[in-house]
Amino acid sequence: MVDMTTVRRAVLTLPAAPLGPDNPLPALRTLDTAHAVDARATADMPRDMARQLHYAPLRTLLPTRVRDGYGRDRTPTALDAVVIENDRLRVTVLPGLGGRVHSLHHKPTGRELVHRNPVFQPAAFALNGAWFAGGIEWNIGATGHTTLSCAPLHAAVVPAPDGGEMVRLWEWERLRDLPFQVDLWLPEGSDFLHVGIRIRNPHERPVPVYWWTNTAVPEDRRVIAPADSAWHHGHERGLRRVPVPRTEDGTDRTLPLRSTLPADYFYELADTQRRWIAALDDSGAGLVQTSTDLLRGRKLFLWGTAAGGRRWQRWLTEPGAPGYAEIQAGLARTQLEHVRLEGGEELSWLEVYGPLATEAAEARGDDWAAARAGVEARLEEILPRAAVEAAYRTWRDGPADAEPVTPLAAGSGWGALEVLRGAYVLPGTPFPASTLGEEQKPWLELLRTGVLPPWGESVVPGPPLVADPWRDMLETAPADPRTEYHLGLAQWHAGDLAQAVRSWERGLAGTPVRWPLLYCLAVADQEGGHPVRAAERLAEAFDALPEGEEAVAAALGREAVVAHLAVGRVEEGRALWHRLPERAREQGAFRFLEARLLLAEGRRSEARAVFDAGFEVADLREGAEELGEVWSALTDEPLPERYDFRMRR
Repeated sequence: MVDMTTVRRAVLTLPAAPLGPDNPLPALRTLDTAHAVDARATADMPRDMARQLHYAPLRTLLPTRVRDGYGRDRTPTALDAVVIENDRLRVTVLPGLGGRVHSLHHKPTGRELVHRNPVFQPAAFALNGAWFAGGIEWNIGATGHTTLSCAPLHAAVVPAPDGGEMVRLWEWERLRDLPFQVDLWLPEGSDFLHVGIRIRNPHERPVPVYWWTNTAVPEDRRVIAPADSAWHHGHERGLRRVPVPRTEDGTDRTLPLRSTLPADYFYELADTQRRWIAALDDSGAGLVQTSTDLLRGRKLFLWGTAAGGRRWQRWLTEPGAPGYAEIQAGLARTQLEHVRLEGGEELSWLEVYGPLATEAAEARGDDWAAARAGVEARLEEILPRAAVEAAYRTWRDGPADAEPVTPLAAGSGWGALEVLRGAYVLPGTPFPASTLGEEQKPWLELLRTGVLPPWGESVVPGPPLVADPWRDMLETAPADPRTEYHLGLAQWHAGDLAQAVRSWERGLAGTPVRWPLLYCLAVADQEGGHPVRAAERLAEAFDALPEGEEAVAAALGREAVVAHLAVGRVEEGRALWHRLPERAREQGAFRFLEARLLLAEGRRSEARAVFDAGFEVADLREGAEELGEVWSALTDEPLPERYDFRMRR
């Protein structure tokens, strides 16, 4: 029995696939296509929603890198964890993996309140690749799963509002250049995890902000929210308002296993409505999430019962594990929007998670109004709205700014670099110079001397910085090839594509490290509608690689082969294929690429043999359909289950 709230370090051992190295190519494009919306879909939307749908979408992942070095072979692995515990709840947090809440265990009932994934299996769902399913995740940056999904956060013990201990997670989010914090605490004797969240804009300019908290729950639950309608988003690029709970054919869309295809339902809550969402089982018991009013959005994501959704469920966990759905909460009506945060301002709110039990017949019955009213009445009884507001004010008026007491984990050094550059004062979220590492060293030199060090021995450029102040420094620094490369990235990020191309072309003159600049120019050609020249430049970049750089050769060679196939240069694509590292060609993604080559060469039976032998594309993107497209070009037979990841009809 734990009489008071405690915080302790722990080790969680799970079958896990190693994350592997990041992709060495600069992330000039975005990866996410699953959340696109046709412009015609905005015609019937509220004006603020339509405006925010078109506000500052990402066009590049810079300055982050793509994380695609993982595979699918899992071995028992010790993961650092932090456990927050009182006599009612035990919360397990993974600070090294985006601060994910892996488990929310209710002691009196023995219930696990969230879907707890029994494995750690990265998949290509985050904005920059690696992501994993399960628990409660904190998504900041832009539409989609955060680039920090599998990254370490700073973590420390901080005084809680009730005088006990709480855990603070914090980091500098690089896509939008913003610091944020997540404070987790369990009031003594409480059944509810309290989570205080703050996003600060330390700059003078306004910044687009995105936040959605995603909670995985068992998919046999009924999801109840205080709404009669929702905005439905599927993989047909549409967004339309639909009634809740039933579809036109009578299907209850609040029961995830009653739907066929994967879908998002963004609930339309009234302005005065208390914000909450619940996932309840057949007995009327389960998890409820509520918050202060700033966090206005609520959403259900479901995988559906079609073959593609079921295949994705199995892909993300181990054989035989139960499926999940997600209940989510965000700053806007939908995840497709970004909100404006003015310079020097901040956003903060409180989220609360815990058990709720109500009458089963009411919660699972046909009377939607009664189901909603029953949950809301029970929530008000066990956790009044006024109590949540009061808890938020108590946290925000003091503990939110409290300095960390006991370090638990370390994040990146990027925040420390930005604090040095901008002389920012951020109470409660220190970014000390001691966290600066090798990745920040060249930029620290630029900051101190106005000169970016030249290329070192490594042929792989270090991570870039692309925000306006860094671009200004690069523009005034001596114009050597490395500076021109990074200046081009910053110009590309700012949307100045012509200047970026000129910088990269200048950088090519007289540099022994040619491939990064050639790669960037090839992407610029692709974006500019010159696919043949892009393929040629990718081949030239591949030729410029020194011997022994297998990681770069695999990533660059894969793109080069695909580019040659796209313009019908199959023979050149095959020649590049033969020069790829042998270990890379054995991987599933490259086996699939070989099948595409064989098909383009007219060797259909050999391409079919690749499918029959079996392969797994570890970095297959959410919504990807290329496996089915190649299969359909080979045969009229049904797509085998192992390759069926289709998320639409």
